[in-house]
Amino acid sequence: MKILIVSDNHRYVDDFKKVVEKVAKFDPLDLVIHCGDSEGTEEAIGRIAGCPLEIVTGNNDYFSALPREKEFMVGRYKVWLVHGHKYFVAVENKTIRDEAIRRNADIVMYGHTHRPVVDIKPDLIVINPGSLRYPRQEGRRRSFIIMDIDGNGEAHFTINYL
Repeated sequence: MKILIVSDNHRYVDDFKKVVEKVAKFDPLDLVIHCGDSEGTEEAIGRIAGCPLEIVTGNNDYFSALPREKEFMVGRYKVWLVHGHKYFVAVENKTIRDEAIRRNADIVMYGHTHRPVVDIKPDLIVINPGSLRYPRQEGRRRSFIIMDIDGNGEAHFTINYL
């Protein structure tokens, strides 16, 4: 199973289209997960993805009908998807980690910081794909994450750059 995880495209769908063309060139995507701040481009993202889309609202998604957070299964993993700004992720990850564990999530996925994170611990996997438009990590490279679930049901994550 091949899953594309993105966030913070801030209205720019061309970047998302480039990512899909790059990662789905040989193997189609099974799922796209968007961690918020699509700013009204969710329908275009869904069309471009060509597969199911899980998406939440971010702090810049004014007047959006999207949910603020979601819980769903990906393979054997319970995922909690949230933009993260209400959980102080710009300052620290403890609050969002504690809430994810309280919810019995296996994986929490969030955006907002525009910095990619893959933090795998025995009690929780913390994922932030960074930003497709305005990266803030050292080197300022636009980023996304590919989640692969292998034949044994194990999840593997790679940070990729546009």
